[in-house]
Amino acid sequence: MACHEPYGGESRIMESISAFLAGQPEIALFLALALGHAVGAIRIGPFRLGGICGTLIVALVIGQSGVRLEADVKNVAFALFIFALGFTGGPQFFANVAREWRIGLLSLVEVFVLLGLLALAVPLLHLDPGTASGLLAGAATESAVIGTASEAIARLDGVTAEAVQTLQTNIVTAYSVTYLFGLIAIVLFTSQLAPLLLRENLRESAARLWQKLGGRDDMDDSQSAALPLLVARVLRVEGVEGVADMRVIDAEKKVTLGVTIRRITRDGKTFKPTPDEMLRAGDLVLAVGRRDAMVPFAQAVGPEMPDQPGMDAVVQVEQAVLLTRREVAGLSLARVRESVDVGAGRGVFVSRIARMQHRMPVLPETVLRRGDVLTLSGPEEAIERAVPELGYPVIPTTRTDFVFLGIGVLLGMLIGSLSVKVGHADLTLGVGGGCLVSGLAFGWLRARLPVMGSLPAPAAEILKDFGLATFIAAVGLSAGPDAVKLVKQYGLILPVAGVMISVVPAAISLFIGHRLLKLDMPILLGAVAGQHCSTPTIMALTNAAGNSTPVIGYTITYAISNVLLPLLGPIAVAMASALATAPR
Repeated sequence: MACHEPYGGESRIMESISAFLAGQPEIALFLALALGHAVGAIRIGPFRLGGICGTLIVALVIGQSGVRLEADVKNVAFALFIFALGFTGGPQFFANVAREWRIGLLSLVEVFVLLGLLALAVPLLHLDPGTASGLLAGAATESAVIGTASEAIARLDGVTAEAVQTLQTNIVTAYSVTYLFGLIAIVLFTSQLAPLLLRENLRESAARLWQKLGGRDDMDDSQSAALPLLVARVLRVEGVEGVADMRVIDAEKKVTLGVTIRRITRDGKTFKPTPDEMLRAGDLVLAVGRRDAMVPFAQAVGPEMPDQPGMDAVVQVEQAVLLTRREVAGLSLARVRESVDVGAGRGVFVSRIARMQHRMPVLPETVLRRGDVLTLSGPEEAIERAVPELGYPVIPTTRTDFVFLGIGVLLGMLIGSLSVKVGHADLTLGVGGGCLVSGLAFGWLRARLPVMGSLPAPAAEILKDFGLATFIAAVGLSAGPDAVKLVKQYGLILPVAGVMISVVPAAISLFIGHRLLKLDMPILLGAVAGQHCSTPTIMALTNAAGNSTPVIGYTITYAISNVLLPLLGPIAVAMASALATAPR
């Protein structure tokens, strides 16, 4: 008996830990969050599970101890997440639906193909509504579907509370089983398989697109990121085929992205020129501008000279501005540059463009959109004049307007509580759909009236990350031992189905985008990655491409799919309920 005592001791310790966690669910919650994100950070080759999937797996394990969290915790966490999701994506969603409908069509392709595949999988694999919804969420790598599907299952008519709990457990279990396989499948498809199917070299295609957008042949993202963006050079004006006898503004227009002549030294005197000042052979000019524009500008002006007294570079400052002006949205950087050459923004350069927290390539033919955050560099007085021509300055703040946030979430819950009876069906958006609609509206209003309310981007990101992670942890903890049953029931069927449901919509979108829409391959592959709202996929894709051109397509479908995919949760539940018999 003595040799078996250690095992009995270990059993008693585990029982004590389980009892402790069951009596302290808040400790279990934060333990799942901490360990889950630690697990999610572990790399498996080039892949990582991510914090959300890691949290779900750890929560399912801890949930074997019988830990349960109140439903109110899940509801509040999910409401905050989905509102913040809509808020951050609102401006780009409406802009992309209106202006980028061609690429946005691929998000609709994703939605309809997903539903079509699910309609085949439910009767073929005998899936219940919970497993079907989890399969959809995992294969599409869209965690928000878990919340909207869980709500829909709770509203099913004639289903007992025990059956509801089982179906909701099946959602998270099927998601956790299929997510990793769906993620690996879409990463490999976009970065490796798709270029082979199109018979194109991704890196060469991305380089050609980079040049088409006005980028230099010898400079890409990886090179430019390691060098200062703005540089100053002292150049001597040459008289043969140069810029001699040309106005300053005309000389500056030789490079689209812009170099500004800040000082001229002539006959021993240094002065600040006007745009109409005529350049003369032998002038020394202080040129300040983007590094990628300075090389061709120097070739047009003349040789570089040593620094001269009085030719010190003008102090540059940076200012972020939210683009809201209708007149500017839809224009390329080159067009914007031409429109302000002699106006308020002369001498101001765009150093960064952020769209939905993703950095866009700063190239002459990059098209600006409402809701973009532009980082301007230049003299302070010039930036002060340029900002109103673009939109509103983004003032760094850590203050959140809780009146604005509270009204937004409350309005979303009220919208979600509305329902319409159609036959035996009770149609309603639920808390998830209502808060998503409210978030979209409040984000759109905030982009156009930045003086209204305040929800800084870092605060919104915390709401999204913490809200979703808390919801996922709560659901995983509540799943408990029932999760093991589903894995035993289906075995390898769910991972295989997850791969198919992930890749087939992507392949159909690839065909449509290439043959019918005639999209450049990097933009097309970025759009396919955006359909899955997958950050790991776009990171792998930009690494394979060698520059950030795929982000152009990614942000369009990402903004639209972020809204459409969560709404598939109730549709998947209704479809599976109609095609299969739910457990009673």
